[in-house]
Amino acid sequence: MVKNALLSVVFLFVLVSAGYAQSSDAAMNSFVTGLLNKMTLDEKIGQLNLPSAGEFTTGTATNSDIGVNVKKGLVGGLFNIKGVEKIKAIQKVAVEESRMKIPMLFGMDVIHGYETTFPIPLGLSCTWDMKAVEQSARIAAVEASADGIGWTFSPMVDISRDPRWGRVSEGNGEDPYLGSQIAKAMVKGYQGDLRLNSNILACVKHYALYGAGEAGRDYNTVDMSRIRMYNEYFPPYKAAVDAGVGSVMASFNEIDGIPATGNKWLLTDVLRKQWGFKGFVVTDYTGINEMVDHGMGDLQTVSALALKAGVDMDMVGEGFLKTLKKSLAEKKVTVAEIDLACRRMLEAKYKLGLFKDPYKYCDEARAKNEIFTDANRKVARQIAAQSFVLLKNRGNTLPLKKSGKIALIGPLADAANNMAGTWSVATKQDRSISVLAGLKQVLGNNAEVLYAKGSNLTADAVLEERATMFGKGLNRDKRSEEEMAKEALDIAAKSDVIVAAMGESAEFSGEASSRSDIDIPETQQKLLKQLLATGKPVVLVLFAGRPLTLGWEDKNVPAILNVWFGGSEAGSAIADVLFGDVNPSGKLTMSFPQNVGQIPLYYAHKNTGRPLAEGKWFQKFRSNYIDVSNDPLYPFGYGLSYSSFTYSDVQLSSTALKGNQTLKASVTLTNTGKYDGQEVVQLYIRDVAGSVTRPMKELKGFQKVAVKAGESKTVTFNITPEDLKFYNSNLKYDWEPGEFEIMIGSNSRDVKMQKINWTK
Repeated sequence: MVKNALLSVVFLFVLVSAGYAQSSDAAMNSFVTGLLNKMTLDEKIGQLNLPSAGEFTTGTATNSDIGVNVKKGLVGGLFNIKGVEKIKAIQKVAVEESRMKIPMLFGMDVIHGYETTFPIPLGLSCTWDMKAVEQSARIAAVEASADGIGWTFSPMVDISRDPRWGRVSEGNGEDPYLGSQIAKAMVKGYQGDLRLNSNILACVKHYALYGAGEAGRDYNTVDMSRIRMYNEYFPPYKAAVDAGVGSVMASFNEIDGIPATGNKWLLTDVLRKQWGFKGFVVTDYTGINEMVDHGMGDLQTVSALALKAGVDMDMVGEGFLKTLKKSLAEKKVTVAEIDLACRRMLEAKYKLGLFKDPYKYCDEARAKNEIFTDANRKVARQIAAQSFVLLKNRGNTLPLKKSGKIALIGPLADAANNMAGTWSVATKQDRSISVLAGLKQVLGNNAEVLYAKGSNLTADAVLEERATMFGKGLNRDKRSEEEMAKEALDIAAKSDVIVAAMGESAEFSGEASSRSDIDIPETQQKLLKQLLATGKPVVLVLFAGRPLTLGWEDKNVPAILNVWFGGSEAGSAIADVLFGDVNPSGKLTMSFPQNVGQIPLYYAHKNTGRPLAEGKWFQKFRSNYIDVSNDPLYPFGYGLSYSSFTYSDVQLSSTALKGNQTLKASVTLTNTGKYDGQEVVQLYIRDVAGSVTRPMKELKGFQKVAVKAGESKTVTFNITPEDLKFYNSNLKYDWEPGEFEIMIGSNSRDVKMQKINWTK
């Protein structure tokens, strides 16, 4: 009886929820239809226009260039405008001085935090902690919404296997399963309940395949089979759509020879018809105009192509604003197509509650009290420490003692303005914590920190300028390499241990920051060799926005801590880990190659018809190199701890399964070290034989487990046929019976394996 009563309650709740949703949708449809019927053609097209805000002061909003167009109803939203006063002033023009009084949408690149900045997304992904990922997005939404922003151009979920591409820093690495989990967590963190004024609209990007550009060069050509698209690159975008993301940004690249911005198969057939997306599609910055350079026609032609493909909002380019009216007169587009795009924009504003309260995000009290708070900064510090990956720790060099003299040397040691990394547009860089400040803060009077820059970022001044744009300069030192090194070596001689803060600057990665050489710059390497020659213990605190080639460093440096760019609290978090207040638990989400010639390098590769046996090198007439093994320097999922963990053999509930049964796969995880720690236990599956070739292994689950020193815990994964599904040659999503390898371990290389057979 109790069970039946509970089922009745659940059923009633579902019915009520469904009824509410239908009622809400009906009310929205009625409202939007009524609005559309009153709008002129120019006003409808205006809703599709998203210019950058430009510069204006609060008192001149009405008469600014943007203000004039807003008054005419020719602007649907603005981006790159910061601050409640400015946003309120220009919103007032829209809702009080335009004919239709339609509120505007205000967007910003809130990529990994607002003023409180979290690790760059690649670093954040290395936490493997979905609660932390969601919390970072939640805090970013609270802060951005408190400052007038209702829409973020995040999350970026582009899969990439090429670290030459600068924008790997903004993504979640090489794996579609992990990328999908992060996509869902980010959307949930940003959007939550959109009726609240502390939640904002998310925008998944860059749809699609942007991370697969040839040669790792930004904006470059992409060409791949559809089976690879569906199995390896589409899943994170679909996960965001399934999580209810409100908007999608089209990518710059072409797909099947047609730029994404004008690709109807991509934007309508897949996104809307196959995946059921109900929100709106926005271009990337001048994405429509760039189709002219792609060779798709003049501005009028490509603007019509974009509209018909499924684009609803034109970012910056004004192709819609300037040409759609003409295209309509020439019957190249229809009123219905313009109305549909306009409807989607109006629906987004309705769902955000902007028609009820256009000033929903313009609460001055929130702006004063909810941004860059001590509580938010504390969380940012904790998450940053989780994102760091300990790559090497020979002889337990780390953690360091809080005593003696510590030499802090390197061009990134006292660089507060670089700690937040790329795409940190709202960060107050001067309030970020440098490594020098963080060490002094954590050490207090217990130890002495001696600092020297030691070298410039690069010997090439022009290259350094390119890598330190947007106010992130490193105050290039005019002294010679020899003079700078001598100062550093003098300090090192007086110290007990050397901490070398080296690697990339914040803008060495990011958009339009592709590199053909992903070594640590030569002038820094030279200094590092000199520091090692002192015989003192050396810890390399590695700053990077991508996997780097670290073959020499791995062989010669005792300890390497990869700290990515940890955000506004980076320096404090780095000190927390260096001195053992936090035990590192980050795991790589991109493979680190031995050299650039191995790229693209990723764990979920196919076997080929002439595979090289695992652990072997070299064999003639096998798929391998003459000069280097096939192995990465550091594999996907890799990361050390101050603790050590052992895994038992994999225990299975059955080795022969049928139909929709559930397989339980377990290991006993033991912390054999002296420190309490966290371990990311990873589940991989290989489908041994299929109707199409299948990867050697695929991530299908993970658990981040806290284990005290000396403690053992059983970690169990429940595996169902859903975990075995893939897209076959007909792009049908299903699983096939046969033999499977079940692998559990600490990374994609070091796993324990058992075989099973699963029939339908």
